[in-house]
Amino acid sequence: MGLDMSSFGGAVASARKDKGMSQKELAAKIVKEDGQPITPQYLNDIEHDRRSPSSDHMIRQFIKVLEIKEEGVLYGLSGVLPEQDQKLVRRATPEKVDAAYVAFRKALKE
Repeated sequence: MGLDMSSFGGAVASARKDKGMSQKELAAKIVKEDGQPITPQYLNDIEHDRRSPSSDHMIRQFIKVLEIKEEGVLYGLSGVLPEQDQKLVRRATPEKVDAAYVAFRKALKE
């Protein structure tokens, strides 16, 4: 089936279904920063685009558990930069950050 590229929730739902997992099974495997799993209702809200993942940590959990090879897709659909990229942005000059985004947009348009 492949990832649904319409939204973060759509991508998670399609990846979950491809793995044959229920929402309850996936929710039990996605842990928040405090070590507690998310609830099936929270996952349902994410999959229906009523909520967004709360952090880079949670996005990494979805990537790992669902074994998503194209991890950049989930970050792009969520609008969240991975932690390591946030650090790069903070250390770079404004010109370098702008050049990186120009190259990013160009690559996606091709």
